[in-house]
Amino acid sequence: MTVLETAPVRSCATLDRRREARPGGRDRYTISEVAAYAGLSAHTLRWYERIGLMPHVDRSHTGQRRYTDRDLDWLDLVGRLRLTGMTVADMVRYAELVREGEHTLAERERLLTAHREQVRKRIEELRGTLDVLDYKIEIYADAQRRASEGA
Repeated sequence: MTVLETAPVRSCATLDRRREARPGGRDRYTISEVAAYAGLSAHTLRWYERIGLMPHVDRSHTGQRRYTDRDLDWLDLVGRLRLTGMTVADMVRYAELVREGEHTLAERERLLTAHREQVRKRIEELRGTLDVLDYKIEIYADAQRRASEGA
């Protein structure tokens, strides 16, 4: 099983409407097309490949990288994991586990479950921060209303 043959990658891609915005609607993409699609630099894509976060990318007869829809699916997942604050080391570990095959399902689940708990804690922290912002905004809006009523 390859990194891109896992159910979580496919299910993440179907949730993401970006799939409809893929460059050219075909299954072979240049590094510049993928960089624009993913919001990453070509250097970052090469780095992902070098550190093992990105699976082996096919090459054209001239040696240019040719990304597939599966690669874009994987990048969609990586983007989501980055957005949640997952460390590069944990993302690389997850990619390694996926490449190792189905015997790593339990470890993958543990890794993602632990990360989900971190994300939930962060969401709670952000909700508390949002409450403070809402409170401050309300104070300023009330003060402006009182000032305009008194004018």
